[in-house]
Amino acid sequence: MPKHIAIIMDGNGRWAKERGLSRTQGHREGMKRVKEVIRCAQELGIKVITFFAFSSENWSRPKQEINMLMRYLNNYLVNEVKEMDKRNIRFLVIGRDEPLPLAIQKKIKEAQAKTADNTGLTVVLALNYGARQEIVDAAKNFALDVVNSKTDANDLDEEMFSRYLYTGKLPDPDLLIRTSGQLRISNFLLWQLSYAELYFPGKFWPDFGADDLNEAVKQYQSRERRFGGL
Repeated sequence: MPKHIAIIMDGNGRWAKERGLSRTQGHREGMKRVKEVIRCAQELGIKVITFFAFSSENWSRPKQEINMLMRYLNNYLVNEVKEMDKRNIRFLVIGRDEPLPLAIQKKIKEAQAKTADNTGLTVVLALNYGARQEIVDAAKNFALDVVNSKTDANDLDEEMFSRYLYTGKLPDPDLLIRTSGQLRISNFLLWQLSYAELYFPGKFWPDFGADDLNEAVKQYQSRERRFGGL
């Protein structure tokens, strides 16, 4: 069983377009799938599930769509985090705070604090996230520790550097799922996905549910992971 599953939730807009619906309706349907997939992951005994919710590049989208996504996020933080806390789920967000609205930043901090002691599934939202910026931020923070004599540059290795990433206390993903059939990882967890198994189902995210997650896990279990060995 994979310990950590990472998901790029792709295809909300195309799902809506095929049905003559607005992109807003596609995103709304996609939010429902997040809840379903979290419940399935908990039942399977997955330890961590990470959703690529909003990239650092997504700010270039139309302002109306961004405002709508922020409203959905606000509602999610208000409503779903309460449910996650009841189910012993820990909630984390990775990515830069700025330029997220201050009200959203406050709710994120409150949600993380509220669920910090939970010991079940860890649900991670990659929000205002980009893997290249994450690596740059990690390098800067390491350099600051060297300047402040908190560590020695000669001690740096892969394990130490990993601790400076946003995901520093989380295991690397074992399985990456990207819906909609697109065969790329779009600046998502570049360091952490080094040895992950990749799975690209053709379904758009609003059509991806519990059965599809189970199928992805079965595909993962059928593969042989060698990590560079024989």
